[in-house]
Amino acid sequence: MPTYTREQIGNMVDGKLQSDSVHRMLSMPKDPERFEIYLDVLQEKVSWKDKIILPLGPHLYIVQSLADKKWVTKCSCGHIFGDYRENWKLNALLYVRDTEEAMSQVYPKLMAPDTKWQVYREYCCPTCGIMQDIEAPTPWYPVIHDFEPDIDAYYKEWVHLPLPERAN
Repeated sequence: MPTYTREQIGNMVDGKLQSDSVHRMLSMPKDPERFEIYLDVLQEKVSWKDKIILPLGPHLYIVQSLADKKWVTKCSCGHIFGDYRENWKLNALLYVRDTEEAMSQVYPKLMAPDTKWQVYREYCCPTCGIMQDIEAPTPWYPVIHDFEPDIDAYYKEWVHLPLPERAN
């Protein structure tokens, strides 16, 4: 019997739970069904049928393409960024806040970082424009590849669900 209902998990995803309820939900031991319910809730929120394998962010997922069984990184709008092992940011729209004027849109005057030492890189979906990630590196630093998840180990050792087959 799950500790939390599908409705409660859906409310968490939608940001409709009080912060103390979210904290309690995230800090207590997870029941075995929670990840599967979470994936089902996320799947209901997208218009496409490709199977969500692993959420990377509120609108970014690793999915299994129904057409060819390949695993790709995909936006909630349906835009495909490419193979899940590649850095999806290289296929995103990029806005770099590297001037005092651009930083002033984020920070009050005199509180912004020095743009000789730090810039903001905002990565957005080229189809729907939703912001997927922000980095704050030094200006010369290469695009950061956050991580390449070991999905096989995650499914086997943590969630104990059958791993969807893949073609790649």
